[in-house]
Formats: sequence, structure tokens, C-alpha cells
Amino acid sequence: MSANKDTIARTITVAVLLCVICSVVVSAAAVLLKPKQVANKELDRKTNILAAAGISDPSKSVDELFAQITTKVVDLESGKFTDAVDPATYDARKAAKEPSLSVKLSRDQDIASIKRQAKYMPVYLVEKDGQLEKVILPVHGYGLWSTLYGFLALEGDLNTVVGLGFYSHAETPGLGGEVDNPGWKALWPGKKVYAEGSMDPALGLIKGAVDPNAPGAEHQIDGLSGATLTSNGVTNLVKFWLGENGYAPFLANLKAGEV
Repeated sequence: MSANKDTIARTITVAVLLCVICSVVVSAAAVLLKPKQVANKELDRKTNILAAAGISDPSKSVDELFAQITTKVVDLESGKFTDAVDPATYDARKAAKEPSLSVKLSRDQDIASIKRQAKYMPVYLVEKDGQLEKVILPVHGYGLWSTLYGFLALEGDLNTVVGLGFYSHAETPGLGGEVDNPGWKALWPGKKVYAEGSMDPALGLIKGAVDPNAPGAEHQIDGLSGATLTSNGVTNLVKFWLGENGYAPFLANLKAGEV
């Protein structure tokens, strides 16, 4: 009679071999797929920037459309362009976690609940014949369950909204998740960020629907039904990033031609 092969030693050996083989397969897949993942991430970034800017043409690829956009980096403290980091490789989300590349916000400053803010932020410019047509600004802030990351695009007057879109969040589907609803996003174009003569953001969501005949309607967006905290989060992130601690100094300099 043959010896019993179901020993503890054999079981452990098989388990170890399976673990090693699986680890090698997973590691190899991760290495081989990394370039594809990076490319897809970059394609998604460009797609979302173009969507916020309202730039589309089915006959052209994303890269062809994105060729009309110039990427630059802004030093938020000075409100001017900087060469301190490479716009082609700089990741503001990672920078916000690095003490040397970010600042900790005080409770009074941090209305968007982001805790730390990157010192430098990428901005995307659309120009034609030497004239600024649009500027697309990365924005983010906390909603109910998550940090919402997106892009807000402005016309060349640096006050009129072209569009707003979020590419990453974990808000409740059907409630806060309605930030992805095309109908709600269609409410943003044409709205004004600032009241005349002010750089203090007036744009924000209200409870219920906007009365187009009411005073200040040009600064108001319909609130998200049943999602008060997400609505507040969107308002706060807009007011933060378009305010004095965000892009307001840069927009003022850009308008004055002093960037």
C-alpha cells in the first residue's frame, strides 16, 4: 500500500507554492499593466478637463482636442505662474499630502474641509490669437461621504462659468451623487462667480430651485434634493477655491496681465 500523501508538510508546501506563483503572476501583471494604467489615467484627466470646458468634436481624438489647451502651474501664495514644479509630472493630490509641498489650513480657512492645500496648482488655459478664451481650474472639497474632485471652467472674463464636473467622489447615488446628473450640470454655464467689483465668491447652491427673476439669481444653482450636506460641500469648495485662499489672487493677476 502506498504511503499517505495527505501530510501536513505536503499541504504546507502546496500552499506556499500556490502563494509564490500567485504573487509572481500578480506582480508581473501589475508591472506589465502599469503603462496602460498611467495612460488611461491621463486620458481620463484630459477628458474631464475638456468636458468642463465644453470642448468636444467627435471627429477628433482627446489628444487632438487637448492640444489647444496649455497647462501651467500657479503658485497660490503669489497668484502667479511658477516653474518650481514640472506641469507634465506634477500631481497636486499627492503634493497636498507632502508637508514640503503643502500648507496646513486653519479651521477658519478650511471651509472646504481639505485639511492641507498644495502650494502649487495646475491650471489649463484655452487661448486663440493671443487672447484668453477659457481657464479650467481644479477644485476639490468634502461633501457628505467623500472628497469631491473636479474641474471648474470660466470664460475669458474670469467670472462667467463655462461648466463644472466632478471626476471622483463617493456621494450617495440618487442623492449627493446627482452632481453627475447632466441636467444639474447644465445649470452652471452662464452663472457668475463674483458680484460686480468684488473678488469674494457669490456663487453657490441654494435650497430648492432658483427663481430666475429673483435678485442674485445669476449667482445661484439649484440645490441637490435630499442632499443638503453635499450641496453645502459643493458651495464651500467653490467659495474656497475661487476665494482669497484659492485662485482669486491668480485670477486678479491674470485679468491685470501680471502673471
